[in-house]
Amino acid sequence: MTRILVAATALAAILGFAAPASANSVSIQQFGWGNAAGGAQNGFANQIGVFQDGVWNQSVTSQNGVGNVAATGQQGFNNYADTWQQGVNNAAGVGQFGANHNAIMSQDGNGNIAAGVQVGNGCNAGVSQSGSGNVAAFVQTCP
Repeated sequence: MTRILVAATALAAILGFAAPASANSVSIQQFGWGNAAGGAQNGFANQIGVFQDGVWNQSVTSQNGVGNVAATGQQGFNNYADTWQQGVNNAAGVGQFGANHNAIMSQDGNGNIAAGVQVGNGCNAGVSQSGSGNVAAFVQTCP
């Protein structure tokens, strides 16, 4: 009995350390100055990607669950993106080019997809998804 317990404990420890595919990941690339990126991950196999080029751009991403993916790309001045994901296998992405854009995406459920692009100056977008299998996309050009 003791041998089985020791072997089971050793196997659990090995599997826990040998499974990097279940790890969360964050990739942030920033160019310019005054850019900020932050957030939190709780769960496993969640991915955050942020690319910012310019001045005073901000990105905040929060993930709670399994297999969620969030990507933010911003180029320009004073852009803000906020992504919140709760659930399993949600995907969200936003690209903002220009100045003074705001995008807020919220996903609560499983298998939801949200994507958008804003170009110009002063666009605002908000996407809120709850449930499963929702798909939303937006493209805006603002003067």
